[in-house]
Amino acid sequence: DSLGPGLRACYRYLNQTSRSFAAVIQALDGELRHAVCIFYLVLRALDTIEDDMTISLDVKVPMLHEFHSYLYQPEWKYMESKEKDRQVLEDFPTISSEFRSLSKVYQDVISDICHKMGVGMAEFLEKKVDSQNEWDKYCHYVAGLVGIGLSRLFSASELEDPIVGQDTDLANSMGLFLQKTNIIRDYLEDQLEGREFWPREVWSRYAKKLSDLAKPENIDMAVQCLNELITNALHHVPDVLTYLSRLKNQSVFNFCAIPQVMAIATLAACYNNKQVFRGVVKIRKGQAVTLMMDATNIQAVKNIMYQYVEEIYQKIPSADPSCHKTQQIVASIRARSLPRGPMASRHHYSPIYVSCAMLLAALSWQYLSTITKAAEDLVQTGEN
Repeated sequence: DSLGPGLRACYRYLNQTSRSFAAVIQALDGELRHAVCIFYLVLRALDTIEDDMTISLDVKVPMLHEFHSYLYQPEWKYMESKEKDRQVLEDFPTISSEFRSLSKVYQDVISDICHKMGVGMAEFLEKKVDSQNEWDKYCHYVAGLVGIGLSRLFSASELEDPIVGQDTDLANSMGLFLQKTNIIRDYLEDQLEGREFWPREVWSRYAKKLSDLAKPENIDMAVQCLNELITNALHHVPDVLTYLSRLKNQSVFNFCAIPQVMAIATLAACYNNKQVFRGVVKIRKGQAVTLMMDATNIQAVKNIMYQYVEEIYQKIPSADPSCHKTQQIVASIRARSLPRGPMASRHHYSPIYVSCAMLLAALSWQYLSTITKAAEDLVQTGEN
């Protein structure tokens, strides 16, 4: 009720485009909450342009390149989109007005990331991901830049130290770990919708066409390809742990840590799992709630990472081509996340913990259900 009409409209659009994101964004402290809300809506508008297949390339490419400049054009809007989130384009003047009301330090971050992302989206409009380097580059454009932008906003708010926003390599890894997890898990869904994001350099060693991995007769080779990509993604975990260890503000830590522990749990579920090529692999809702309840400090996150990479280690096939590489990165993560003192098991809790957890669940199940959906969405490709 204390918000002006423009900002109220922005939070309404935030709820309409992603009610789950609205929940976690509104949990952030102070003015950072508004900056991240506007950041999300600006990138949602940019993403809506990129996704709209009714816009011809000769129109779309210049729009993507110039989109950051529309933030400073009070009257700019786009009324011809057919996408479901088109309201963020049709009422872009309200969003851009609230953007211009932010402190200049926030404006500069949002405009810069919007510019770089628009250029990257334009580059990959008609370009497939071939090499592993291009895979990293694509993930940088659609997710790494989000991690970098958010980190710069965290520092600009002074809720976090300047190093959080300055260390772009770590921030980029935060985004890449989530994006690669999405791409790996969503193989079948992307195939059904005609999208291909697995790097040719990897899958071509296992099949003639990426779609061939879904054929039952190719399942063994498909799983080997899957394991190699998961091994690739695991190399970002040490950076994730370093990044999270620098965070001081509780609301920022929760905002960053929850999707990362959801991602490692998802990779553990996908590793060496034929179901990735047959349907949807998801972690259980109760498992997600437990992760969110636990991931409130860096040591707890290290314990979670340790347990899930241990789960992956136990499933490594000795004949898998990536066997030794997987063992090496698991050993590296283990060394960084060795539990201090008794390690909390996901299956064996003290009676006091169980009682507290049951009480919390009874009092706030509706809230936890909303946040569970939020955490799941945080690692969805379309939610960048």
